[in-house]
This record gives sequence, C-alpha cells and structure tokens, in this order.
Amino acid sequence: MSEIEGADRVRAIRAAFAVGLPTAAYGISFGALATLGAGLDLWQTMVLSLVMFTGGSQFALVGVLASGGLSSWPSAVASAALLGSRNTVYAIRMSPVIGRGFTKRTLAAHLTIDESMAVSTAQKSIEGQRIGFWATGLIVYVGWNLTTLVGALIGDLLGDVSAFGLDAAAAAAFLGLLWPRLAALQAQAVAVAAAFVAALLTPVLMPGIPVLVAACVAVIFGVTNWLGRGRNASTTTVGMPS
Repeated sequence: MSEIEGADRVRAIRAAFAVGLPTAAYGISFGALATLGAGLDLWQTMVLSLVMFTGGSQFALVGVLASGGLSSWPSAVASAALLGSRNTVYAIRMSPVIGRGFTKRTLAAHLTIDESMAVSTAQKSIEGQRIGFWATGLIVYVGWNLTTLVGALIGDLLGDVSAFGLDAAAAAAFLGLLWPRLAALQAQAVAVAAAFVAALLTPVLMPGIPVLVAACVAVIFGVTNWLGRGRNASTTTVGMPS
C-alpha cells in the first residue's frame, strides 16, 4: 500500500468517526421521543430502529404519531416513506463504489444513509470512498441503536436532549464535509438555491417533500450545467472524488 493510499484510508476513517459519533449520539433523542411521545414500547422502538434505520424517517414517523396518536399512522408512514425515498438516489451514486455481489449490495442498501453517502463522496480516491461508506454506515448503525436503547430506557430523565447540542453537532459535521466542495460558483449556487427552497417549503409541506424538491434543484443544475461552462466547468471538479 502506497503512502497516498494509506493517507486516503486514514482520512476516510477520521471523517467516518467525526460524522458517525455525533449522529449516533442523537439516537438518544429518538429513543426518548418514540417511547415517551409516540407511545411505543421498548421492543417496538428497537425493532423500528434496527430495521428502518434512517434517522430522518424515524423521527418523521414518531413525530407524527406523537402529535396525532395511533389514528395518524397513515400520515406517519407516508411522511417516513417520502423522507426515506432520497436514499434511492444515494444508492444510484453509491453503486459503482460498492461493487458487485448480492450479499454485499444487500448490506450496503441498509447502510445507505445521509452520513455514509456524505463521507464517501467527500473522499478523493475510490478506495477512500469505499472505506468512508462502510466505516460511517457501521459506526452510525451500531452507535445509533445503542443510543436508541439508552434513550428509550432513561429518556424521561434527560428532558430535551437538543439542549445538549446533539442535533447541531450532526449538522455541523455535514457542513464541515460540504464546505471544501463549494469552491466553484455552480456548487455555491446549488447549495444556496437548495437551502432556500427547503427552508421556504418546510413550514407548509409534509415532512419529506421539501427535501425531495431541494434535491430536484441540484438535479436541474446538474443536467443543464448552469454556471458550469467555460472557466467554471474546469474548476467544478476541484475537491471532487475521482
């Protein structure tokens, strides 16, 4: 293994822990909300976390149940499904990184989440992308389910876990990964436009839809290559994975 390959691996593993640990810690909040707010028991909460394993969809599900009770389960399921559908797009991007093999791809499908996608695509080499994906996915999966258990057991003793800054920690980690990729004008325009659309639609649309609409903004920019021609086209690849 060359020195460059070794550096890529170390960088990917460090990024996996930097993103995975704060994200996993926020599972305490989910465990507490599921048992105290949505009325799920311990086993229901753990099965949901182990099988569904996509934090945004899990929060959407228990959030709607907490506000509307069991009678609101159709809306809860619809919100969770809409929010989780973005992982389909991630899977398309991750397919060449994961490679072939039914067992490997099946496991990868379960670990394809915001965090594993973000860390993977932030790496420069294909080996770094692969390590970033698997390391982040496994760290979040194991950590998230452990903290979900903790939250479900002692959630009533914690109160509002957002007071500890766990929600902000995960967002800060994403911003740290995104920031170096905003060197080109087109990348900056996509980030601003997508954030504006999501912020504008979040108060008026059901959970999940603003995220999908914001993703469409990025697709439009990518397909039409707005602001990416000429000099900017040559700089768009700076910091992008090979």
